[in-house]
Amino acid sequence: MTATLIAGIARTTDPRAMLRRFLALDAVVTGVNGIAYLAAAGPLGRLLGVDESVLLIVGAFIAVYGAAVGLLAARPRPAALAVKAVVDVNLVYAVLSLFALALWLDPTVAGAVWIPLQAAVVAGFALLQFAALGARTRP
Repeated sequence: MTATLIAGIARTTDPRAMLRRFLALDAVVTGVNGIAYLAAAGPLGRLLGVDESVLLIVGAFIAVYGAAVGLLAARPRPAALAVKAVVDVNLVYAVLSLFALALWLDPTVAGAVWIPLQAAVVAGFALLQFAALGARTRP
């Protein structure tokens, strides 16, 4: 990913600001998704064809994770190791979502669309964060 592309997406050329914006966006999207899973696990489970208890577990995890990413985004200088951990967790989450879809879940049509879409968004956050981290560490 080019520096120009990520600067355009982040609407800034400051590498630190780029990184913090991508972390903050991840935190908001992840947190809202987690809260939705917790608040509406039954209806969403029926819509997606995913067991309510699975959505409650995933919702709890990603709500807490979103809050942690938000705290990291609020730091003036997010630690590189912590950002790398966020990138890694996002990539693992995306891959596990696809494996669960292929091997374990029996989703509705909505679920078969939502799960890979969500995985792609999470992987996209990981790529943007990784690229912004690299831009921040370059002279």
